[in-house]
Amino acid sequence: MRIAIIGLGVLGAGGRGTLALAGSSTAAVPLLIGTLGKAFGSCGAFVAGSAEVIEFLMQRARTYIYTTALPQPVAAATRAALSLVRTEGWRRERLATNVARFRSLAAAAGLTLLPSGTPIQPLRLGSAAAALAAQEALARAGYLVVAIRPPTVPAGGARLRIALSATHTDAEIAGLVSVLAAACAGSA
Repeated sequence: MRIAIIGLGVLGAGGRGTLALAGSSTAAVPLLIGTLGKAFGSCGAFVAGSAEVIEFLMQRARTYIYTTALPQPVAAATRAALSLVRTEGWRRERLATNVARFRSLAAAAGLTLLPSGTPIQPLRLGSAAAALAAQEALARAGYLVVAIRPPTVPAGGARLRIALSATHTDAEIAGLVSVLAAACAGSA
């Protein structure tokens, strides 16, 4: 069975996710998985598919036993966010501009980012110690960037997980790159 994890709200035409980005449709992928905590600023996730697939998951997925539906206010906030995604495409445009600006400034500063066209920009630093030191330097400068370490990533693959948004200003992005460059120079 083909499964699509969809980048809803950010990727593809109208923020319709990776399927739209690939020029495909939900008919080509019988099971869709999406999170609500990133582009929608909410929490939780969903699985969508045919009635048969959903019934199978409800009966067989052990994790379903311990979950509950989203609280009504969270569901309402998610619906409001979906409306914004549909009607305010300028947010996606600004986000894409911010991602491109960040990648360009990072390259000019000698930072080698892992490939990503999404708002999540990974910067591999190798050791967990280097990633944690960079995270701390960024926090002291007022930037919330999380170090991702083994076992979440392979040994030697520790990295920073830089998350950009449409609300970041040019000055904030430039400042982030400046602090990143200094933090990474200190860990080399």
